[in-house]
Amino acid sequence: MARLALLSVSNKTGLIDLARSLVEEFEFDLISSGGTAQALKDAGLPVTKVSEYTGSPEILGGRVKTLHPRIHGGILARRDVASDVTDLENNQIRPIDLVVVNLYPFEETIAKPGVTLAEAVEQIDIGGPAMLRASSKNFAHLTVLCDPAQYDEYLQELRQNKGEASLEFRQKSALKGFLHTASYDQAIASYLAKTQQYTLSGTQLQSLRYGENPHQPAAWYQTGTTPTGWAAATKLQGKELSYNNLVDLEAARQIIAEFTDTPAATIIKHTNPCGTALGNTIVEAYQKAFNADSVSAFGGIVALNRPIDNDTASELTKTFLECVVAPSCDVDAQEILAAKSKVRVLTLADLSSGPKETVKTIAGGFLVQAADDAMPTAGYAYADTSQWQVVTERQPTANELAELLFAWKVCKHVKSNAIVVTSDRTTLGVGAGQMNRVGSVKIALEQAGDKAKGATLASDGFFPFDDSVKTAAAAGITAIVQPGGSLRDKDSIKAANDLGLVMVFTSIRHFLH
Repeated sequence: MARLALLSVSNKTGLIDLARSLVEEFEFDLISSGGTAQALKDAGLPVTKVSEYTGSPEILGGRVKTLHPRIHGGILARRDVASDVTDLENNQIRPIDLVVVNLYPFEETIAKPGVTLAEAVEQIDIGGPAMLRASSKNFAHLTVLCDPAQYDEYLQELRQNKGEASLEFRQKSALKGFLHTASYDQAIASYLAKTQQYTLSGTQLQSLRYGENPHQPAAWYQTGTTPTGWAAATKLQGKELSYNNLVDLEAARQIIAEFTDTPAATIIKHTNPCGTALGNTIVEAYQKAFNADSVSAFGGIVALNRPIDNDTASELTKTFLECVVAPSCDVDAQEILAAKSKVRVLTLADLSSGPKETVKTIAGGFLVQAADDAMPTAGYAYADTSQWQVVTERQPTANELAELLFAWKVCKHVKSNAIVVTSDRTTLGVGAGQMNRVGSVKIALEQAGDKAKGATLASDGFFPFDDSVKTAAAAGITAIVQPGGSLRDKDSIKAANDLGLVMVFTSIRHFLH
């Protein structure tokens, strides 16, 4: 008798090719349900609907299809237990040799803006997880596949082992099945629990050589069942990614996500930008970012918001860099970059989507907060300059306002206390992580040097005294953006007026610890 395969998938990637090989090359019979059965039928493949096989119709609008003894008996039967075999024979149940199942897109559903609780609950799969758990449990006697990426490997197993999948492969696939259901249940529980309970789980993508330092073991995990973010990136060349690479890449992604309309480049060292710039072309943006602090750029992490072209690739090879990421890379540019074979070059099509929350461990627990792109006041957009307050007598010109916005966006991603000096949409000086704001101001202005004349300055927090305003003016700064909110705001405003500066308040701060 032909072997039996059960196919019931939400993600139909690779389904038809797999099913055709099962039927034509390995003589499987196919049973399936719902949309999967229709897709197989439309492809001209012989398939028996689950309702026909079980003799029970789909009910409750399709909520109950595969929850039947003829399905789960065929999955859970132990072929080496005589009583199990007898039960199959007495109930006319065929043993199932292959289960191909993936689940309703719950995570994709809850990620949609405005999704209702009812819509989310409707995407909670019942039959799928039951089949995955049952078939994963009985891996000694059958194979379970829950990811289209497994299909080719499974077919190769059959071809290399006279039509059988090895026990090692079946056990590995069972583990993936359990991880899939665990992650799925975790997403549901987290969604429903909300503020009562916060849980975090992930599937290990790879072990890392070490963490921040060689004595610290580390690993990289993917959250959710569908690869997103860096798990979905493509590495075109270079050494394996390290823990520090990934941390710096994420910092670079967060900055570059601020800029979509204009070519932009940023260079990161130790999660802080040493150079960020906009340009008419991506190569111009990179050159400006590099020249902003060419000393610190050595060994840096580069993020670009446009594809890497030949000119940009040539510039990237002129110095030592750890990593480069862009939405894509031209074929000829790849050949140019290959001259620096150790540089990690990655493409990530969506550089703008990041986590909605940040998690930090502390002794005895952890802290969770909304990401800094979530605004606390309804309708308030931190980058909407129309909602800023000009507090000085001198009003900013359109160009000054645009420059202040650029400085403010970059400052948001610099470790507190953060000060950023910019001109021509390019960072000139960055003061990061100092214990007092005056220290950050002095560092940023010293780095900017004479270029500070006519430049703008952004501060992630308010000025508690007017000393920073006076220091900035003395260096040539002409416009300042800061949150405001100090008890001594009037002192800072008076100093700005006395010195002829523009000062705007954003009414929101961007501390980054």
